[in-house]
Amino acid sequence: MLAAFDAPGRFWRGNLHGHSTASDGALAPEEVCERYREAGYDFVAVSDHFMERFGWPITDTRAARRAGFTTILGAELHAPSTARGDIWHIVAAGLPPDFAPPASDETGPALARRAADAGAFVALAHPHWSQLTVDEALSVDAAHALEVYNHKSHIEVDRGEALGLWDAVLHEGGRLGAIASDVSHWHDAEAFCGLVLVLAETNDPVSLVSGLLSGAYYASQVPLIHSVAGVEDALVV
Repeated sequence: MLAAFDAPGRFWRGNLHGHSTASDGALAPEEVCERYREAGYDFVAVSDHFMERFGWPITDTRAARRAGFTTILGAELHAPSTARGDIWHIVAAGLPPDFAPPASDETGPALARRAADAGAFVALAHPHWSQLTVDEALSVDAAHALEVYNHKSHIEVDRGEALGLWDAVLHEGGRLGAIASDVSHWHDAEAFCGLVLVLAETNDPVSLVSGLLSGAYYASQVPLIHSVAGVEDALVV
């Protein structure tokens, strides 16, 4: 990831996890996109809950794309069940519009693998809020990242950060990147506090997903990193 700061292109500001009236959000998808655009974001993924009761939405936000602003199609995927007895919460950015609903016996790790095979960037959502264990995180071998900050979980239940879990997963050999997200539902002040900055030469969905898949991104709670110098030397023992 450090090499990304010397690579061609620039970092584009976005949010990968949020909801609309296509599932349990308060605003229509078009309004969600417009609010992020007006706030200075370069892209957004409206990741509605991919569940039968919402009609299995891969929310189509392509009409909201403008000059200087784009959208990534995706969803929050669910399958039974974690050790806590909850459903899995898996964010997939870059899904095809015809992504098939899960089979009744499809597990969280298997669903994540199918999303990754379809070309999506896969992240484990709000793991502290979900009380995901280290072993469970490691079992999702197709995951690319872990949501280390989730703003809605922070303001509602003070479980927004998952740095401890991320550190434990890395210590056990897991190779997960880190993203930060709003998980905006627009019921409260949930937006504009969890960012992912993605390196790409152009601000278009294909280039952004490619940057995510290559690891050329970083998470932030608003501060931006403009350059990295001397880090490799500091890591040498």
